[in-house]
Amino acid sequence: EVQLVESGGGSVQPGGSLRLSCIVYGFNLKQHAVSWVRQAPGQELEWISFINKDTGAPFYSDSVKGRFTISRDNTKNTLYLQLNSLKTEDTGMYYCAKTGVCRGDFCSPRGQGTQVTVSS
Repeated sequence: EVQLVESGGGSVQPGGSLRLSCIVYGFNLKQHAVSWVRQAPGQELEWISFINKDTGAPFYSDSVKGRFTISRDNTKNTLYLQLNSLKTEDTGMYYCAKTGVCRGDFCSPRGQGTQVTVSS
């Protein structure tokens, strides 16, 4: 059974950092692409990053490029997202999804999410 479990969210001030984790079950990170997506209140799901399953090359949306870093540990079947220089507009629910670049409801299957709140 495919399952994705996110953790690591929290509340931080602008400029702060967080590290999100996503443990996947039922498949291997070297076999399938996994993305990070997020959803701000009242907004559509936004794809923000994925890592190429073969090369490990990272890809980012313009909104997070230069501030967020995606990585993986294949031995732990875990995907990470380091969030630096956080802004208030980064607030939202963050999910990992078993997919490459995606949009809206096509960003699935995904986990239950972890909340990131950036405020002063």
